Amino acid sequence: QVQLVESGGGLVQAGGSLKLACAASRDIFSLYTIDWYRQTPGKQREFVAAVSASGRTNYADSVKGRFTISRDGAQDTVYLQMTSLKPDDTGVYYCKAVYDFTTYWGQGTQVTVSS
Repeated sequence: QVQLVESGGGLVQAGGSLKLACAASRDIFSLYTIDWYRQTPGKQREFVAAVSASGRTNYADSVKGRFTISRDGAQDTVYLQMTSLKPDDTGVYYCKAVYDFTTYWGQGTQVTVSS
């Protein structure tokens, strides 16, 4: 089993930056992939970024060049550095991990970008 705890959300003005963290309860290099998703009311949860166990990264087109996913093995934490934030980036950001063919989600952290 894997527990995921997100943190770092908050209120920021458009153009600002935030850094989210996803702390895992087990060695992150044992996880097949760790992803960030976001969701706004009335919309489906959408993919934002991912990092695989090998270190390969992938981003949604809407965040390419603005968001960076990284990981710290010593802390078993995955980060999402978000820059040049836009009001459309507002939502609850969730961390997702796949381990042993099972998907785990964190509780989410709210990001609000004001115009």
